[in-house]
Amino acid sequence: MSVTAGNSNLVPIGDIPALVIPALGETLIMVGITMTIVVLVGIPLGALIHNLARGGLFENRAAHTTLSWIVSIGRSLPFLILMASIIPFTRLITGTNIGIAAAVVPMSIAGIAFFTRIVENSLRSVPPSFVRVAKASGGSPLQIIATAQLSEAIPSLIGGLTINIIAMIEYSAIAGTIGAGGIGYVAVTYGYQRFDNTVMVATIVILVITVALVQLTGDALVRMTTPHSATAARSRRRLAAAIS
Repeated sequence: MSVTAGNSNLVPIGDIPALVIPALGETLIMVGITMTIVVLVGIPLGALIHNLARGGLFENRAAHTTLSWIVSIGRSLPFLILMASIIPFTRLITGTNIGIAAAVVPMSIAGIAFFTRIVENSLRSVPPSFVRVAKASGGSPLQIIATAQLSEAIPSLIGGLTINIIAMIEYSAIAGTIGAGGIGYVAVTYGYQRFDNTVMVATIVILVITVALVQLTGDALVRMTTPHSATAARSRRRLAAAIS
């Protein structure tokens, strides 16, 4: 009898697209809003921390240590614990602790901490000679950051951004367990709790495809923006034109 009751809760295969596709849309909305906030905050914060460090444009050891510790705390907390621990803050900001808006708050905090470190590490890889040339040219600190640091770190930043987007897709699935919606909510509510393996497999396949598309797009953008790749491409075009 229990088996029959369990089977009656299964989602018909023909209804799975109508269940999963809107959930994917909710996941993309969550990730899109979160990543917009992450980029707007993470890039300037990462640049600030980098330039507050020793040898930076405005070196300040105390400020650098304080900001680094704050970012490190944000990175060290597992997302599920972070999400649960800031529920009062989330409710204060959004007025609720469920739904997309409530998921965006902890996802943004985790994403900013993660991306800030990516920006900082990307700027460290920029040769110091670029900054020295920009200083000698009379550039202001903001001009130096924009033209001699961030612009030269674009391939690394895109690679880090790709990793961050994939992490946010994973976090959105975790947020679905507390009613945030999206693929995670469908997987838990219809797949896990109702023992519907078909729905579970469908959500897994969609997540794998989504992550793969993000990774492929990110890799392509990195190749396009890497200087030696662009130079090689121009050389191949010139060679092809000469041959023709």
